[in-house]
Amino acid sequence: MPVAQDALLYSRVETVLANEIADGDLKVGDQLPTEDSLIVRFGVSRITVRRAIQNLVSRGLVEIRRGKGTFVAAPKITQELKELSGFVEDMHALGRNPTARVVSKEIVTADATVAGQLALTKGERVVRIRRVRLADGVPLSYDETYLPLEIGKKIITNNLKAEPIFSLLERKYDVPLIEAEYKLDAVAADTEVAAALKVKQRSPIFRIERTSYSTGNRPVDYERLYYRGDLVQFATRLVRKLPR
Repeated sequence: MPVAQDALLYSRVETVLANEIADGDLKVGDQLPTEDSLIVRFGVSRITVRRAIQNLVSRGLVEIRRGKGTFVAAPKITQELKELSGFVEDMHALGRNPTARVVSKEIVTADATVAGQLALTKGERVVRIRRVRLADGVPLSYDETYLPLEIGKKIITNNLKAEPIFSLLERKYDVPLIEAEYKLDAVAADTEVAAALKVKQRSPIFRIERTSYSTGNRPVDYERLYYRGDLVQFATRLVRKLPR
């Protein structure tokens, strides 16, 4: 079969199925017809059907569950990177129900990275809080938060399953958050992160390093945030700086 004709065929299969998902004929969680059914329906080869399905997977519209079949995937949560905000604020803005599960809260010694981010000396004591953050009951991110000892000891006396750290800092302890520095990269989930997020080890994960600053450019909160790559995407809008 000529390449152009083959491309036309799998593109047609992909387009029809994508439209059925968009129109609600195929809903989130619905299983797609079997390969054999699609071959008969569209009058195409198995290779054509598989290529169309793979394209839908790449677009995030469907997911393949080994041994079970292909299912319509939930749309990704789009996280806007426009201003400094916390998980609870972000999920409320998207109409999602945020909850948290506290994994640990403890006093540890700061390694070189943590100390550098919080403007401390390596080996100083800091508070480390680890939480799984959920949206509508689905694990979305695994957060590792480091706080200077004095404020951190106060924070961990609160119910961190219900009270966001940002809100506690600002409203209860009068520590305003002014700005933050973000670093984002893609990593493979290690054993700890994979278990927390209920994904396979080495699944694609977004890792964000965020250092939040209070007045006087004082760092008060350093976080490593691990977001599921299959459920989240990040978006921002950039302004062009015209050459002089």
